[in-house]
Amino acid sequence: MDTAFRALVAEDEGELKITFKDLVVDDLPDGEVTVAVAYSSLNYKDGLALNGNKGRIMRSLPMVPGIDLAGTVEESSSPDFQAGDAVLATGWGLGERHWGGYAQRARVRAEWLTPLPDGLDLRQAMAIGTAGLTAILSVMALERHGLRPGKLPVVVTGAAGGVGSMAVALLSALGHHVAATTGRPETHDYLRGLGATEVLGRDELATPSGRLLDKVRFAGAIDSVGGETLASVLRQTAEDGGVAACGNASGIELPTSVLPFILRGIGLLGINSPAASVAARREAWTRLARELPKDKLEAMTTVATFTALPALAADILQGRVRGRTVIDLNA
Repeated sequence: MDTAFRALVAEDEGELKITFKDLVVDDLPDGEVTVAVAYSSLNYKDGLALNGNKGRIMRSLPMVPGIDLAGTVEESSSPDFQAGDAVLATGWGLGERHWGGYAQRARVRAEWLTPLPDGLDLRQAMAIGTAGLTAILSVMALERHGLRPGKLPVVVTGAAGGVGSMAVALLSALGHHVAATTGRPETHDYLRGLGATEVLGRDELATPSGRLLDKVRFAGAIDSVGGETLASVLRQTAEDGGVAACGNASGIELPTSVLPFILRGIGLLGINSPAASVAARREAWTRLARELPKDKLEAMTTVATFTALPALAADILQGRVRGRTVIDLNA
């Protein structure tokens, strides 16, 4: 176990420095399970971490970034996992408070690991990753709120991103009409291919109407944008509808009033996937393996090499990454 492995390490050298380094297993932090990591993924939060946002993302240094990982157990002191088990982990502070997935080895607490669900391989698990977990948790929250397929569409904002792409594919597979919003016209055909029945321009929802309530257009929503877009969605959601809020790409302010809530009974449902319980995660991953169409998963997935990661991290912050990017740690 003293064989060197490759890792992307963030360190404080007067300023944040992120470089590829060779480490050994003894360098890893404490944990019950050591995993040979095959794949990770690229998320917006990873882009922030790799581009100098250490105060908000990486809470201490040195740190191996990467909020997702999937691989095979090498050593375990936990009765829940044995050498050879295929596992995945998302959230739990990986890449923030605990070394994460951008290394060929990881040592983590056993409760952070989810057994690879039947019907998925390790690469597919990371194609789903935190984005897919967030999307299915949003769907589950809307279903608990009463959402069922009907005449009105469910709107997905930021639809060409990772969470949005997953949400479009899942909602479509579950029989919903899906309205997808994006600021990238070149992704319209891509979104229709994932199952969107209509595609709206970003500005259609991002521009304030000047009214406290607007005409009803949507049965519910999954919003990863926040800001004026979320406020607009709330103004246009049907009575007793639900809006799952799971991101803030456009900002943390919410310029709305209480009227959508007290006159239409709309529920604003917050989604915090990194803190989801073990039970919720296992249910979510079981549903993802069963209900997310594999052809649509492939259509939204790009596989990149480990060395390409720093450049891609800059791209995701500029909105130049479509769908999901899997990082092959051994390529």
